[in-house]
Amino acid sequence: MSALRVCVEGVGLWSPQLGNFAALQALLCGTAVPPPPARPAAAVLPPNERRRAPESVLLAVEVAGQAVAMSGHDAATLACVFASSHGDQATTDYMCRTLAQAPAELSPTRFHNSVHNAPAGYWTIATGCHAPSTAVAAQHASFGAGLLEAVTLALGEQRPVLLVCSDTAGSGPLRKVTGCTQPFGCALVLSPTPGEATLAQLALTLTPLRMATALPEPLASWPDINTSAAALPLLALLAHGHGCCELGAAATLGLHIDMEDSA
Repeated sequence: MSALRVCVEGVGLWSPQLGNFAALQALLCGTAVPPPPARPAAAVLPPNERRRAPESVLLAVEVAGQAVAMSGHDAATLACVFASSHGDQATTDYMCRTLAQAPAELSPTRFHNSVHNAPAGYWTIATGCHAPSTAVAAQHASFGAGLLEAVTLALGEQRPVLLVCSDTAGSGPLRKVTGCTQPFGCALVLSPTPGEATLAQLALTLTPLRMATALPEPLASWPDINTSAAALPLLALLAHGHGCCELGAAATLGLHIDMEDSA
């Protein structure tokens, strides 16, 4: 099939080691990077919402806000795709423990935050966004599946789209199952056509699933400790400004991504 061509207009990133995309660029250039604050700022949320929102929401909203600010778009106009392999693991662990031990004590607020599209809900309410929103989960391929969904939406409707992919650290028995030991989140603003805000032009080709692109140190082990860090080959490609990478998008489906000359 023909390649799917899309432009990147904004990038967001947050982990305990890297507070934004500029920090990743510096790290890949060999520069020491100070860690960000312990909690994502998620400044887009009103103070009351920020105080009571779970980490999964703060993480997703923080990277979404970074990417949209870089792109210059109005967040209220952007269709959005929120991807996560495991959702809010701490809340899921809490709910399972409470239902097993004292079901009547289950918190309605914690239950409200357990749904997979909770970050999308917080984001669209805070930004006044009435554009379409989608929540995607595809286990280890969640970033690739979310990227394919977002690119398809951008090209099919000829509109810019916000993609967010994030996972928190596991909690309780879930930590052993998911293997997520630290939070990681990223976001991209994608556009079907180049413009003043274009950072890179990408060509995506669907392929049989191959091994994902290897990462340089110190990033090599990150996808093993958070499934959303599967985005790092593409983020590193954007940081370097040239090259290609491979991502998984489903159990047997891969994405080959080439960075094209934007001149």
